[in-house]
Amino acid sequence: MTGEEPLDGVDARLLLALADEPRAPVMALAQRLGLSRNTVQARLSKLDRRGVLHSFERRIDPAALGYPMSAVITTRVTQRRLEEVADVLRQIPEVVEVDGLSGETDVLVRVVAVDADDLYRIAGQVLASPGVERTSTALVMQKLVGHRLAPLLRRAAGESPEGV
Repeated sequence: MTGEEPLDGVDARLLLALADEPRAPVMALAQRLGLSRNTVQARLSKLDRRGVLHSFERRIDPAALGYPMSAVITTRVTQRRLEEVADVLRQIPEVVEVDGLSGETDVLVRVVAVDADDLYRIAGQVLASPGVERTSTALVMQKLVGHRLAPLLRRAAGESPEGV
């Protein structure tokens, strides 16, 4: 979506409605927003084509899959091997997200684990990846603010971002 215009208020309201009810049918969304079914369908298609709509996997709790433990592994890598490192990390099922960073740390790896022994194994796999120079693992003790975009969507829709 880089380089494209930001969403308008109608798109923001549509995304807020989807955030509230991800499985809502198009007709229900249209009624809720006071729009025609065709307008809602067209806007959803446009949002999908623009890459605005991502996977809903983020809404699944890893604990429900048997992975109650979360951790972040900060990683320093040999820069010319960054893509190779990403490819290796993609092969580790417990790696749920990887971000390239600026600064002292090159890569932030989010992982889930069954228990401490499992986390030790996973952290070892990350460290053993070709191109990884050093890692540091931190256990997520409590999620203080979960992933959210509703305040930004409310602002884009012309509403107060409060009520978070």
